[in-house]
Amino acid sequence: MTGFINTLTPKFYVALTGTSSLISGLILVFEWCYFKKYGTSFIEQVSVNHLRPLVGANEPGMSSGSFFSSTEDNDTSRQSLSECKVWRNPLNLFRGAEYNRYTWVTGRDPLTYYDMNLSAQDHQTFFTCDTDMLRPSDAVMQKAWRERSPQERVKAAYQALEEYNDCATAYILLAEEEATTISEAERLFQQALRAGESAYKRSQQQQHMSIQHEAQHRRDTNVLVYTKRRLAMCARKLGRIREAVKIMRDLMKEFPLLSMVNIHENLLEALLELQAYADVQAVLAKYDDISLPKSATICYTAALLKARAVSEKFSPETAFRRGLTTAEMNAVEAIHRAVEFNPHVPKYLLEMKSLIMPPEHILKRGDSEALAYAFFHLQHWKRVEGALNLLHCTWEGTFRILPYPLERGHLFYPYPGCTESADRVLLPAFHEVSVYPKKDLPFFIHFTAGLCSFTAMLALLTHQFPELMGVFVKAFFVTLLAPFTFMLEKIESIMPSGFWHQLTRL
Repeated sequence: MTGFINTLTPKFYVALTGTSSLISGLILVFEWCYFKKYGTSFIEQVSVNHLRPLVGANEPGMSSGSFFSSTEDNDTSRQSLSECKVWRNPLNLFRGAEYNRYTWVTGRDPLTYYDMNLSAQDHQTFFTCDTDMLRPSDAVMQKAWRERSPQERVKAAYQALEEYNDCATAYILLAEEEATTISEAERLFQQALRAGESAYKRSQQQQHMSIQHEAQHRRDTNVLVYTKRRLAMCARKLGRIREAVKIMRDLMKEFPLLSMVNIHENLLEALLELQAYADVQAVLAKYDDISLPKSATICYTAALLKARAVSEKFSPETAFRRGLTTAEMNAVEAIHRAVEFNPHVPKYLLEMKSLIMPPEHILKRGDSEALAYAFFHLQHWKRVEGALNLLHCTWEGTFRILPYPLERGHLFYPYPGCTESADRVLLPAFHEVSVYPKKDLPFFIHFTAGLCSFTAMLALLTHQFPELMGVFVKAFFVTLLAPFTFMLEKIESIMPSGFWHQLTRL
C-alpha cells in the first residue's frame, strides 16, 4: 500500500480532487433544483421512503393524506388569493381605561398612528350619516370623529352634549377615550344606550320615508349595536360573565344580519371563561362553516375542544410506541388546521414570545391576529390540563406536511405575502413582528455544498503547490492506513514463513 501511494504523482491528486468537486457540485445543483420544486431533499426522501422500510424502521403516526378533507380542500382551492384586508379587532380594548393607562405606566404607546387612523375611519362610517348637518349635536360629533387630538375629541363631545343632552355618540366617545376605569366607561355606555334606544325607535318608524331616513336608521342601528356590545365587554371585564353572555346572545338574535362584526368571537371567549364547553361547541357548529370566513378564534377554539378530550392523558412517548388513537388523531388534525391558518399563535400560547396589548385592528392570519387571540385566550389553554403540552408536541409538524412553497397552504387559501408588511404598520415599533416560518434547507444540501467547496479548495491548492500537497496527502493516507498496516505486520509475524506465497498460489 505504501509503495502504491509513493508511485502517485501530483497530477493524480489534482484530477482526484477536481473530479470529486465536480461530482459533489452536480449533486448540489440537482438537490437544490429538486428542493426548489418539491420542498424536500431527494436523498433524504429516498432514504426515508425506500431504504428505511427495508431495515424495518417504520415510524408510527399518521399519513398526511388522512389529515385533510377533500371536500374542504376543493372548496378552498377555488378561493382567490386573499388581499391583506384589515379587520376591526372584536376584543379591542378601551382607549382611556386600558390603552392610555398602559402609556401612563410604561411611557410606550401601544397603538400606531395607522391603527388609530383606521379607527377614526370606522367611527365616521359607523356613527355619521348625511343628515347629521340638520342637527347641531350630530354636526359637532361629525367633526369630532375627524379630530386627531384626543383632547379636541373629548372637548367636542362635551360641546355636543351641550347642544343636545341625549347625544349617544358623544357618550360613546367619552366612554372610549375619557373614562379611566371600566366602571366609569360602563356608566357612560349606559347613558349612550338610553339615548341610542330612543333614537333607534324614532328612526325605525321613519326609515321608509326617504333615502336619508333609511341612512339615519342604519346609523342609529350601528350606534345601538356598538353600545350593547361594549356594555357586554364591560360586564365581562368586571366579572359579570353570565350577564355579558346574555347581552351577546340577545344582540345576535336581534340583529342576525350583523355577523360580519364577529360578536360570536366575544361570546366564545366569555363561554370559555364560564367553562361552558358544550355551549362553545354549539357556537362553533354554527360559525365554523366552509362558506364563512375563518379566524384564529374559530380555528384554535376548535383545536382546544378537541385537545381537551385527550390532553390530560397524552404522552408523546406512548403515542410514538403505539400510534395515535382516533381521538388523538382528531386533536392533532385540529391543531394542524389551526396552525396552518395562523402559524404565529403557538409561540404566544407556549410563551416563547412575550405578549403586548393587541391593536384595535387585526390582519387575519397575521401576527396582529395572533396577539389579539393569545392575549385573551392563553388563560383558557392553561386551564385545560395538558392542552399546551399537546400543542407543543404537534404544532411544528404542520410545516412538514404542507406542500412547497409553504405559502401555497393545504386547507386554506394561499398565505398572503403582504402580511408581514401590513403587521409592521399595525403593531408598535418596540414589538418584534413574527413572520411566516420558512422551510429550512435539508442537511444534504448543506453537506454537498460543504463537500463541493472543500474538494474545490483542495484541487486549487494541489494545482498551486503540487509537491507540498503530494507530501501532505501521502502523509494523510499513511496515517489513515497505519492501523491496517500494523495489523498486517502482526499477522505476518504470526503466520509461518511461505504462508502468503502458498495462499497466493491457491
